[in-house]
Amino acid sequence: MVPSTGVRVLVDYRPALRARTGIGEYVHELARALTAGAGAALELTIFSSSWRDRVRPDAIAELPGVRVVDRQIPVAALTWSWHHRGWPAIEWLAGPQDVVHSPTPLLLPASAAARVVTVFDLYFLTQPSAVHGAAQRDFTALVRDHVQRADHVVAGSHYAADLVTGALGVAPERVTATPLGAPGWAAEVRAARGSSTGRTLLFLGTLETRKNVGLLLDAYELLLARRRDLPPLVLAGGLGAGGAEWVARATRAPLTAHVTVTGYVSEADRRALYADARAVVVPSLDEGFGLPALEAMACGVPVVATPVGALPEVLGEAGLFAALAAPDAWAAALDACSDDSRMRDLAARGLAQAARYRWSDTAAATLDAYRAALAARAERG
Repeated sequence: MVPSTGVRVLVDYRPALRARTGIGEYVHELARALTAGAGAALELTIFSSSWRDRVRPDAIAELPGVRVVDRQIPVAALTWSWHHRGWPAIEWLAGPQDVVHSPTPLLLPASAAARVVTVFDLYFLTQPSAVHGAAQRDFTALVRDHVQRADHVVAGSHYAADLVTGALGVAPERVTATPLGAPGWAAEVRAARGSSTGRTLLFLGTLETRKNVGLLLDAYELLLARRRDLPPLVLAGGLGAGGAEWVARATRAPLTAHVTVTGYVSEADRRALYADARAVVVPSLDEGFGLPALEAMACGVPVVATPVGALPEVLGEAGLFAALAAPDAWAAALDACSDDSRMRDLAARGLAQAARYRWSDTAAATLDAYRAALAARAERG
C-alpha cells in the first residue's frame, strides 16, 4: 500500500494536544492505525508545537515506534506564520519528510515533501459568522488556494469528498475519502450496558453554534409540557462560541430539573455516558462525519439526528432522523425514544452499521492518498 520502504510521513498532531474532540480523536486514532497497518514500511512522525502543552505520555504509549517532534513554540504564532507567510518549512522544524499531512484544509509549508490536507466540511464557507479563531480568519480566505496547491486531499467522508470536488473544483482523482473508524473500546461499553436500554438522552460535543443545541432544547421543552417522565437530558462537552445561551437556559425553569451540563468529559467519562444513554442526539446544522454518532452505534446506543451533512451516510438505516428547524418533529423523535422495542431495533441496526467503519480501513485509504500525493509531487518535479 505504501509507495516504497521507509516512507517518511509527518502528521500534524496539534489538534490532539488538549481536549481530544472530533479532529483530535481523528489525528490520534489515524496515527495509531497507520503504525499498526504499515509497520516498517512507514516512518511516522507526529508533530506538536505549543508553549504550554506537551504530548501526553499515555498518548505516546499508544503509538509505539512513532517519532515525536515537540517544539515549544506558541501554536497561534506558528499557525499564523504558516498560513500567512508559508514559513518556516516543516522540514526546518522536524527534519526531512516524504509526505506531510495537515488535519485541516490548509497546507503545512514544506520545501520538498508532498503535501496532503484534510477536509471534513466547508461550514466555515457557508456560515463564516458561526466559526471563530483561525477558521474564521484564515480558512474562508485561503481554503480554495490551499486545496488546489495540495498534492492530494483527504476527505473525512464521501459527503466531504463531494464538497471538495463540487464546491472547491478539485479533480476527483486528487481526492480520497477516508471515513473514520469505530472505537476499540465499544465492546466494553456494550458489556457495561448489558440488556439495559439506557436512562438518559445524551448530547456529546462542543457546545457551539453548528451543533444547534437550541433546537434540542426547544423540542425537549415542548415534550416536557406534555409529559413529566422524560429521560433526563445530558449536555456533555466543552463550551464553544454560541453555547453560553444554551447553558444559561438549561439552568432555568422548566429545564433546570431535567437537564445536566457536564462540561468537557474525558474518554473514561465519555464511555460511562454512553453506557447510561438511552439515545444519543445529534441536532447539528452540518457534520463532516459525526464521530459521536458512530461511537454511539458501536456502543449499542440508538441515534437521533438531523439528516444533514455526512450523518445520513454514517448512520444509514440505523438513524432516527428528525428534520432540521422542526422542534415538533424533534419532540416526536425524542418521545419515540421511550419505546423499548424500537430502541432495541435501532440499537441492533446501529451495531451492524458501525461494523462497517474500521480505523484500519481509514489508515489504508490514507496510505493510498499518500501514494497519490507522492506521485503528484514527482510529476511536478
